[in-house]
Formats: sequence, structure tokens, C-alpha cells
Amino acid sequence: METMDRKCVLFLCTGNYYRSRFAEAMFNHLTEQSRLPWFADSRGLALERGIHNVGPMAPEAVERLHRLGVDLGPACTRMPRALSAADLDKANRIVALKRDEHYPLIVERFSNWVNRVEYWHIEDEPGVLPLIERAVRDLLGRLQDRADS
Repeated sequence: METMDRKCVLFLCTGNYYRSRFAEAMFNHLTEQSRLPWFADSRGLALERGIHNVGPMAPEAVERLHRLGVDLGPACTRMPRALSAADLDKANRIVALKRDEHYPLIVERFSNWVNRVEYWHIEDEPGVLPLIERAVRDLLGRLQDRADS
């Protein structure tokens, strides 16, 4: 299925290094299995705040994805990307992973989009990857329910 034929969910976090990248890879892995006509991308709202982010993707996220059997391919080799208005325009659904952290950044940098973002409550801390996995699976379930309706 071509990317152009599918809808895009855009995952946002601060540095596009850990949470949003894990959500993107997990979502794409699960949609390949389910054949749901969606794909994920991800971006960071404030890459400049990721002073400890070294390399393309958090090793903890890569390790967890490997343990889950997710084939990352080039997804884990690209460097973090900053969010642009064009990215928001292309997305059919936008998810920010931590409301308290990301809502103020969206207000500051992309105020016209504040009400079009779904805000989750996932901290940027060790051990959150299973929470992201569950949230992604829940989102896929909701998308599948809409597709079946």
C-alpha cells in the first residue's frame, strides 16, 4: 500500500528521540500487521532541549522495539526532526505524548493547531515504553472501529 493512499498520524514529543519515535515505529509495525490504511511519522517540538540526545534514536527505544520483533529498517537511523507547519498540514491526526509538556510548546510555536492535537499523558522517563505501546494499540483500536463503521 502506497503512503499516499494512507492517512497519517503524527506523533509529537519534545526531542523526537524517545517517545514519539517509539510510538511511530510501534504504530507502523502494528498497521503493517493489521493492514489498516494508516502510517505514522513523528517530530519534535523543541529539539534544542534535547542536549543529552545522542544519535538518531534512544537506545532504550531501539532495544525495546527489537525485543518486540519490530523491524526498524531506516526508521531508527534518521536523526530527530523538528516539527514544521507543513508537517501539521500533512497529518490526518496529531498526538502529543505529554499534555503538560507539549501543550505550552504548541501554544507558543503553532497556536492555530492547539485544538487539533490529541494530548496523552506519558512522561519522558525510563519505563514508559509499555505505556506508549498500550496507548498506540488503543489508538489503533479506535481507528479500526471507525474503519469498520
